Amino acid sequence: MYLTDNINNKNKEVRLIWGLSIASVVIYINLYLVQGILPLIAETFDVDISHSTLLLSVTSFAMAFSLLFYALLSDRIGRKTPLMISLYLLLLTDVMMIFVSDFPSLVLLRLLQGVLLAAVPAIAMAYFKDELSQASMLKAGGVYIAANSIGGISGRLIGGALSLHLHWHQVIFVILLISIAGVLLVHNLLPNTTKIKNLDRSKARLRIFRAKDLNGFLVHLRDAKLRQIYLVGGLAFLVMVNQFSFIQLHLMSAPFNWGRFEVTLIFLCYLSGTWASYHSGGWIKRFGRRTLFRLSLLLMFLGSLMTLVDTGVFISLGFLMTAFGFFFIHSGCNAWVTHRAKRHRAKATSLYLCSYYLGAALGGPLLMPFWHQWGWEGVVLGSSLVMAVLSLLLISLTKYEPSVLPAHATNS
Repeated sequence: MYLTDNINNKNKEVRLIWGLSIASVVIYINLYLVQGILPLIAETFDVDISHSTLLLSVTSFAMAFSLLFYALLSDRIGRKTPLMISLYLLLLTDVMMIFVSDFPSLVLLRLLQGVLLAAVPAIAMAYFKDELSQASMLKAGGVYIAANSIGGISGRLIGGALSLHLHWHQVIFVILLISIAGVLLVHNLLPNTTKIKNLDRSKARLRIFRAKDLNGFLVHLRDAKLRQIYLVGGLAFLVMVNQFSFIQLHLMSAPFNWGRFEVTLIFLCYLSGTWASYHSGGWIKRFGRRTLFRLSLLLMFLGSLMTLVDTGVFISLGFLMTAFGFFFIHSGCNAWVTHRAKRHRAKATSLYLCSYYLGAALGGPLLMPFWHQWGWEGVVLGSSLVMAVLSLLLISLTKYEPSVLPAHATNS
């Protein structure tokens, strides 16, 4: 009997890990699809290609604040229900995108999608924590982060490849089919929530938000160090994700004249960041946050400068460096938030992700005047100004950090 229960628990854990990882792939394909088809969007809806980058900004903006809503909602009514409802509604918005006929309507749909896309990242880690052992959590975290990266890269590359041969509505139809397959898999794989404490579903549906629920957010916002960590993650993502948007415009113009699919290949540089994320925990324990955070920011800065050597090789090398530095900072900040927050950890993580996606949303409008005035060199200038602020934050944040973390700090 014990052996059977153990096998059933292991099977349930595997299904949960795969279910949330597939959900993550679906989410990030839908989020970053537009970044891979900017030229097609500009052509279909007759807008300047630089304005089409705002589609990622509005989605990220809506996603940022919706994360906080889902953190509260899932604590009150369970994990699977709001997550699955959001995924099915996402499929409905994909259907609507097939028939959209003007750019303002597309912006509104992407805003709505941002609300729905927030459910999985807001709920996933709490879902893992409810259902998995500590040993399985480590494995689950690694697989889930890898799925985030795979989804982001896939969305951009699939979109870019499809845009070579298909019209807008056909591209979205293919994405819809991929999403339907993914959502059905997720529905069948995910177990129901079993371990939320004090969950009274009848009362929860009548009164989802209470003062003590909101107090969890205030606890973390009063922590000066957590506020700094939130800002670091947001500013770093502001630079990285929007540089990847504007470099496509640069590479499609003279003297490069890259095609629609060729420009999406720059997103393969994300893979250096995936590698950095995988090793971040061990490196931090070995070398300490202070050294590695500052080195990572230096890599982002030097990578940005390297792209000014106007050749495909140097631009690619520069983005490999930028992605490596950014993903190390992001992984380190995410782990630091979890380690520092002794209670209301789901809300602490949601606040971090809120700042993270808010940075992505604000980066497009912030860097666009630099792009219009000076082109890619202007984007590098604007990014460097943001990184100057980021360097001051990192110096303050890591000022009293030890050069090497104590052995017991395993969650850092």
